[in-house]
Amino acid sequence: MPSTAPPTLPSPGQLGLGTVTNFLDTLGVGSFAVTTAAMKLGRMIPDDEIPGTMNVGHALPTTLQSAIYLGIIAVDPLTMGSMVIAAACGAWFGAGRVSRWPKRTIQRAMAIALLVTAGFITLRQTGVFPSGGDAIGLTGMALVVAVAASGVIGSLVSLGIGNYAPTMAVTYMLGMSPRAVFPVMATSGALMLLVAASRFYRAGRFNRRMALGLALGGIPGVLIAAFIVKSLDVTILLWVVVVVLLYTAALLYHSSRTPEESLA
Repeated sequence: MPSTAPPTLPSPGQLGLGTVTNFLDTLGVGSFAVTTAAMKLGRMIPDDEIPGTMNVGHALPTTLQSAIYLGIIAVDPLTMGSMVIAAACGAWFGAGRVSRWPKRTIQRAMAIALLVTAGFITLRQTGVFPSGGDAIGLTGMALVVAVAASGVIGSLVSLGIGNYAPTMAVTYMLGMSPRAVFPVMATSGALMLLVAASRFYRAGRFNRRMALGLALGGIPGVLIAAFIVKSLDVTILLWVVVVVLLYTAALLYHSSRTPEESLA
């Protein structure tokens, strides 16, 4: 008789999603917003498992991304260390709360998170955010602001607000070089995800098969982006992402208003 046990290895589609999202993440687009949209629109997993699955699944590729950028881009150690620690502390707090939320609350919080992310991307696309300076580190009050912002960003990453767009906004306004920001974003992202993933893992609020697909598929995505493509004009792609995020946010909110037994 054929086995009725659920498959344990990720499907090609799950591996492909990991590759594409982490490829885009390495180029600065971010992975959370695209992953959330794909999982919701594709009905891949229950909505309440999306935050935990992203945090667990993207942790390994983001750690690889961090190691690559730290090896090729110079950044001030104090700025790096303080922002990364603040982000990790925020992630610990945020994941601890989100992992205990009911499904309906998670759906509505993710809808808001997607709207916030779409807003950040729109501001970036329209040139509202400054283009950054040439500093590889921050000092004084600028460093205090960056550290405080990192803590807040870390607490929100569990909901699906990726750290790239808001971190770019803060550091560019404070005069940091866009190139120097990449290792900060990648390293804080890696530590945030590892911290948040541990809390979601212990709570069991994630899909193991999908998370494995994101992790295994994400590794080649990072390597291709970092060493082969290196840069890409993503202007049109980002506008497409904004439209998809707005639509996905509307779907999540609609799902949160549906009777519990019908929720996706």
